[in-house]
Amino acid sequence: MNEPPSILAREDGATIAYRRRDGRRPGILFLPGFNSDMTGAKAQALDGFCAENDRAFLRFDYFAHGASSGDFAEATIGRFRDDALAVIDRLAEGEIVLVGSSIGGWLMLLVALARPERVRALVGIAAAPDATEDLMWQRMPFALRETLILEGAVRVPSRYSEAGYLITRKLIEEARAHLVMRKPLAIRCPVRLLHGMADPDVPWQTSLNLAEHLPGADVQLLLVKDGDHRLSRDSDLDLLLRTVKPLLD
Repeated sequence: MNEPPSILAREDGATIAYRRRDGRRPGILFLPGFNSDMTGAKAQALDGFCAENDRAFLRFDYFAHGASSGDFAEATIGRFRDDALAVIDRLAEGEIVLVGSSIGGWLMLLVALARPERVRALVGIAAAPDATEDLMWQRMPFALRETLILEGAVRVPSRYSEAGYLITRKLIEEARAHLVMRKPLAIRCPVRLLHGMADPDVPWQTSLNLAEHLPGADVQLLLVKDGDHRLSRDSDLDLLLRTVKPLLD
């Protein structure tokens, strides 16, 4: 049976659940997607890889996700970013390779902008920068937008949850202070972007657009023609690990 996660206390009394594996550096920090947590297939695959290769590895749950505390109605992109920075500042040492899945791919960009000296490389998996604006708000039918504005929240259907996903007005509006795709990004570390061309949630062109916004020369986009949004099949996970390994070496 797995040991319970460790707990990092925030200044406001909230707690971040995390798991840390000691090992050689640079290490890896995994940033999961929206409504996901640190127990998923990609996090487990990276943990196994780090165990086999004696690499440091950190994974955690955002505010109001998984085993961390918090009311989901109060969750924001800024809060998730601050959670990631707290984990890096207080739990990690040396340089880090950030691996971000979906909205975690947006957060890895925000972290790289805030802590450029700590970030060795970025790996995005179906990265979804600016997703609250471009994939949630812009795709939302007018009637649903009106309900969101008037009532403060709506629940939208999701293929990953029978109950659907709660989307709050606070999430949408607060995220506008953290949009990154409206101008070139001041990120010059190596970047690898993995994206499934059969992704029904985040178009693969999003990663192409992101690559175009990155000024560095060492940027690669790897497309999986039959890959879905999660990219969690054995072949997808193998691609992820083969992509991460040379960035550590």
